Amino acid sequence: MNSRSTAESETLYCVYVAIRQKRSTVAQLVQILSEANAMEYSILVAAIASDPAPLQFLAPYSGCAMGEYLRDNGMHALIIYDDLSKQAVAYRQMSLLLCRL
Repeated sequence: MNSRSTAESETLYCVYVAIRQKRSTVAQLVQILSEANAMEYSILVAAIASDPAPLQFLAPYSGCAMGEYLRDNGMHALIIYDDLSKQAVAYRQMSLLLCRL
């Protein structure tokens, strides 16, 4: 028998991955989620524009791992990547730097 309550297993958790977004944009999102009382079932992974390229590259993988953890433990998860194309920019930056070494 699953020890989790029915309400917890039916809750939809949201994993929001912000890649290369401005710090003010991420802060605004946190404020909106807090005002809507949504932070208790939300996970925010933020690699802001000023973070190093490796952190920006790894952010989507971190968000995916969190979603997989929720799934593996019988919960439901929605993962939102904003903006996944910016991960490609971070990957390109890393590749160019590694080729120059």
